[in-house]
Amino acid sequence: MEGDDGEFHYGDGSNETQDNDFLTVERSRLQEMLSLLGLETYQTQKLSLQDSLQISFDSMKNWAPQVPKDLPWNFLRKLQALNAEARNTTMVLDAPPDARPGEKESQMEEEVLYWDMTDDVAADIYSFSELPTPDTPVNPLDLLCALLLSSDSFLQQDILLKMFLCQFALPLVLPDSENHYHMFLLWALRGLVRTWWSQPLRGPGNFREDSVTLPRMPTFAFVRMEVSSNSKSQLLNAILSPGHRPRDCFWHRDLNLGASPREIADGLVEVSWFFPSGREDVDIFPEPVAFLNLRGDIGSHWLQFKLLADISSAVFIMTDNISKKEYKLLFSMKESNTKYYFILSPYRGKRNTNLRFLNKLIPVLKIDYSHVLVKVSSTDSESFVRRLRSIVRCVVRSPCRRVSVEDMANAARKLGLRVDEDCEECQKAKERMEKITRKIRDPEAYKREELRLQGEPWRKVAQVEKELCQLRWAADPPDKSRSELRGRLLELRAQQNSLDPAWGLQEFVRGISCPSPGEKQYFLKWMELGLARLAQQRLRPPPETLLSLRAKHCGALDPTEPLWPDPLGVGHFLREMGQFYEAESCLVEAGKLSTGQRRFAHFPSLALELLFRGLPLELVDGGSLSVPLHWITGLLKELHTRLDRRSRLVVLSALGVPGTGKSTLLNTMFGLRFATGKSSNPRGAFMQLVEVAEGFSQDLGCDHILVIDSGGWIGGALTAAGERFELEASLATLIMGLSNVTVVSLAETRAVPLALLHAFLRLETTGHAPSYQFVYQNLHGSSVPGPQLRDGRQCPEPRSDGGLAVACRETRGDSVRTLADVAFGDPEKQHVWHIPGLWHGVPPMAPVNLGYSEAIFELKRCLLENIRNGLSNQNKNIQQLIELVRRL
Repeated sequence: MEGDDGEFHYGDGSNETQDNDFLTVERSRLQEMLSLLGLETYQTQKLSLQDSLQISFDSMKNWAPQVPKDLPWNFLRKLQALNAEARNTTMVLDAPPDARPGEKESQMEEEVLYWDMTDDVAADIYSFSELPTPDTPVNPLDLLCALLLSSDSFLQQDILLKMFLCQFALPLVLPDSENHYHMFLLWALRGLVRTWWSQPLRGPGNFREDSVTLPRMPTFAFVRMEVSSNSKSQLLNAILSPGHRPRDCFWHRDLNLGASPREIADGLVEVSWFFPSGREDVDIFPEPVAFLNLRGDIGSHWLQFKLLADISSAVFIMTDNISKKEYKLLFSMKESNTKYYFILSPYRGKRNTNLRFLNKLIPVLKIDYSHVLVKVSSTDSESFVRRLRSIVRCVVRSPCRRVSVEDMANAARKLGLRVDEDCEECQKAKERMEKITRKIRDPEAYKREELRLQGEPWRKVAQVEKELCQLRWAADPPDKSRSELRGRLLELRAQQNSLDPAWGLQEFVRGISCPSPGEKQYFLKWMELGLARLAQQRLRPPPETLLSLRAKHCGALDPTEPLWPDPLGVGHFLREMGQFYEAESCLVEAGKLSTGQRRFAHFPSLALELLFRGLPLELVDGGSLSVPLHWITGLLKELHTRLDRRSRLVVLSALGVPGTGKSTLLNTMFGLRFATGKSSNPRGAFMQLVEVAEGFSQDLGCDHILVIDSGGWIGGALTAAGERFELEASLATLIMGLSNVTVVSLAETRAVPLALLHAFLRLETTGHAPSYQFVYQNLHGSSVPGPQLRDGRQCPEPRSDGGLAVACRETRGDSVRTLADVAFGDPEKQHVWHIPGLWHGVPPMAPVNLGYSEAIFELKRCLLENIRNGLSNQNKNIQQLIELVRRL
C-alpha cells in the first residue's frame, strides 16, 4: 500500500492483497491442485520417503501418466532414477483445439494487452482464471510445489538431493497461499555436498568438499517487475552454461509445458550454484556463486523480493515498463545497500516514460547508467550473456556481500518467513547431536579412546575366531588347541564386557531410543551431518593427488587400500553397539553370564529401527573383515519378529572392484543410501531393506528385498597368494552364498578379480549359484548412448594367470575352467550389461547422463522380472537366512 510520503510499504508479511475474496480463491486454487494430483490425503499425514521407495507394479514399467493423479508418482520414480526427464512429466492426452502450440507464441501478446489495464481489471483477470481440470496440463513447477507441500521433511530432503544431482534449480522458498505462510527450506538442503577447486586452480590445499548450506559466497538474484519480454530462467541458464548449448537448470517457458499457467508456484524462490572444476576452459567464475530466481512479479511477492534484496550481492530486475507504480515499489528500497541492475526490453511508446522514471531512480538506488542494460529482439544473445557474466565477475572480485544458506535463513526469520528447521523435534535432535560432537576434537583419537571395542580388540577376536573356524574344518583337530582358543576367545570377550559404553555412545543410544519417531529420525540425520562436518574440516588433497603420492613414495599401488582413513560416522557408533552385544552374547552362550545380567539385549531392536528408516547396517566389518555373528543373528531374529507374516526375502548383492560405481548403481536403482565417493569408501559390507508393496508381493514372490553392498574390499590384484586374498575370497563367498541375485560391477573387460572367481568355484561345490548380472561401467565418459545387453557367453575371459589355476584346482581337481564355464551355466539367467558413464560433462557442474539412468532402469526391470519369473534361487525366509549366515 502507499503511504503519504509516496513510499511503498510491504505490510505484515502476507505478501498478497488482503482482499478476502482473493484469498478464498487462492485457498481453493491450492486445494483444487492437490485434489487434481491425488495429494489431498497427505496434508495431515505427510508422504514419507519409505512410501515413495516401495517396489510396486510401476517399478517394472516405463509407464506414461494417464491421469493427473499419476503425475506425482511418475515424477518421483524418474527422480529416484536420476532421470533428467523427470521435469518433463506430463500426461498422455490429446490436446484440445484451443491448446495448440500457437497458444505459446500468443501468450506474450496477451500479457502486453493486460499490463496496461487498470489494477482492478488486471486482478480480476489473473485471480479468477479457470482452475485446473483433469484435462488441463499441469505446470511442472506446480507439480513440484504440490509434492513438496505433501511430503515430510525427509522426503523433501531426498527430492532435493536427486534434483541437485540432476543439476536442477532447487526450491529455496516454498509458497503456501493456503496457510498464509511461506517456508524457507534450510533443512531440505542440509544433506547436499559439493566438491570443488578454489583459487589458485589446482593449488595445494585448494580442493574443497562441503555442504552447500555452509560456505559464504556472492549471491545474485534475478526478478521480474510486472511483464518482461525476456525470460529470466533462460537468461540464467545461459549464464550458467559454459558451452553454446544452455543447460536447463531453471525451468522456462520454451520447455515442455513451460508456458502453461502456474496455479500455485508463483512466489517460489529457486536457487542454483556454480562451483569451479579447476579447468579454465569450463569454469565461468573463479569461485562458487549462488543464483536466485523469483517466480512471479515482485509487486505480488514483495516479501520474497525484500528477502532477496537483503541477502544478494546484486539484484537484476527484468521489466518492459517502469511507470509510477514501479517507481514507488523501488523507491521503498532507497536504504538498501544492494547493487541493482535493470534489464529492459521497452514496449513501444514506453521508452520516454521508462527513461523519466529511471532518471529518478538512479540517485535513489545509488546506481548509474552502466547498471541499465537493454535487450530487445535484435540484441545479440551471446554478447549479452558475456556482458552479464562480466558484471557478475566484477561484483565477485570487488568487496561484496557474501552469504551462506544459513545466513539466508536468518534473514528470512527476521522478515517473518518460517524455516523448516525450526520445528521442535528438529531442534531437540540438533541439541543432542551437538552435545556429542562438541566433545570430538580429533575424530581418529576419539575412535581409539572412546569407541574402545573396535580396532585392535576386534582384530584380536577376529583372529581367534578365524583359527577356531580352521580347526573346525581340519581333518583331525587337536582338542587342546581348540580348548585353548576357546578360552582365549572368552577371555577377550570378558575384557570387552567388563567395560562400560563411553559417554558419547550412551548419548547416541538415548538419541535413537527417543519415543518420538520424528525426533529419532532427525537425530540420526543430524549425527550424519555433524560427523560429516568434522571430516570435512580436515583439509586433504583430492583423491588423484593421494593416488599419485602413494604410487611415488610407496611403490606398487594396492587398489584395495582406502585413500584416506575411514572418517568417523554413525556406523562406528553402531559397530560399537554391535561389539557390546557380541561380547555379552558370547559369554551368555558359554554359560559365563546369566540372561538376567544382560545389559545390551535391546540393541538389535534399536539398530533395526534405523534399518527401517533407511540407514545401511554393517554386515561385515571393514576393519577386521569379519562377521559379527551374534549381532547379525540378533538383527535378523528381530527383523523376523517385526515383519511377522511378511518375511519372505530376496537377497540382492553387489560385488566388484572399488570405484566402479556399484554403490551409486544400487542407490539409483532402489533409492538407497549406501556411501559413495572415493573419500568415503567403506571397506565392509552393508545391508538395506526395500519393501515390496502388499499388492505386488504375491506377484513378485517376496515381501522385501535385502540389498547388500560389498563396499570397497574386493580388489583387482591378480594374485591368489596371501592372507588378504583368502579373506576377500571368503567374504565374497559369504555374500554370494546369501544372495539370490548378484550384480558384479567391473570397470574393464579384463578386470575380473580372482577373489570373485574363487568364490564362484567354491559356491559351485555347494550347489548354490545365484543369478549373476555382470555390469561394465564406462567410467571415463558417455560414449555408449544407452544400455547394451549382451549374451553372457560373450563375456571376455580374465587374463591367464597361475593364481587362476590354483583357485580352480582347489575346487575342481586339475581342471582349469574359464569364467564363462563357471558363471554362465544357464545363459537364460545371466547377462552382461554395458552402462554409460554417470556424468554428462565435467563435474561438479555436470548433470547425470540420461543414458545412465535409462540403463539402470532397464537393469532394475530385468532383475525384478527375473525374480518374478523364478530365475533367481528360491526365495528365503529370515530363518533360512540366519542358518545360511551361520553355515557360510
